[in-house]
Amino acid sequence: MAFSWETLRVDGSDMPVYMTVPDGDGPFPAVVVIQAADGVDEFIQTIAGRLADAGYAAAAPSLYHRTTEEIEKAKGKTRRQLLDDPEIVADVNAAVEFLRQHPSVDRGRIGITGFCMGGRVVWLAAATNPNFKAAVPYYGGFMMDCWGEGTQSPFDLSDGINCPILYHFGEIDRNPSLEDMAKFDEQLTRLGKPHQFYTYPDADHRFADFTFTNYQKAAEELAWSRTLEFFAANLKGASAA
Repeated sequence: MAFSWETLRVDGSDMPVYMTVPDGDGPFPAVVVIQAADGVDEFIQTIAGRLADAGYAAAAPSLYHRTTEEIEKAKGKTRRQLLDDPEIVADVNAAVEFLRQHPSVDRGRIGITGFCMGGRVVWLAAATNPNFKAAVPYYGGFMMDCWGEGTQSPFDLSDGINCPILYHFGEIDRNPSLEDMAKFDEQLTRLGKPHQFYTYPDADHRFADFTFTNYQKAAEELAWSRTLEFFAANLKGASAA
């Protein structure tokens, strides 16, 4: 596996992107990996590495590139609270286009996964970018909320989704809760969007993050095996440019 930090210019700002590429000859299917609230940290970099080991190029864009500690202090908000949905969409689109132009990537086989706030971003991205062939949110909350200058929530934009979704929920998570899961299921069913939802007994928010106190090994391993099976079924078939 090869890894590197790349820099993409988005809206006049330099966006760092952590990238991993499998060993061997490509082009490979690829996955965009969306950070949790802590950024492109050890956990997210590990996920990108695991995807490379499974045969996928992976790109994890840093969504915090527009802010600084000075801006956060001046506005009295955290960097997560300063995120803006139209800017998030621009960042994801830039990461997708970067992968589509990369010589190691099969541009017709791109998926997306994300954790915590990144799970929310996965839904938003799948609803606004037509290039994804598979989307895997992990416990994405705040699905009914608009961030920043956004005028429609990810949930409101569900009709734009044009790829299958695999969603992982912790059974005792409060955001998203099992009641939220039922709403998401009803929405996707009504719209005729293919989806699979899984819950994990006694699992709380961030159950897949081995750096966090809520980590639940059995749930994480089962969810990851399902994620790889889902990506294999949807990204490792015949290329569709």
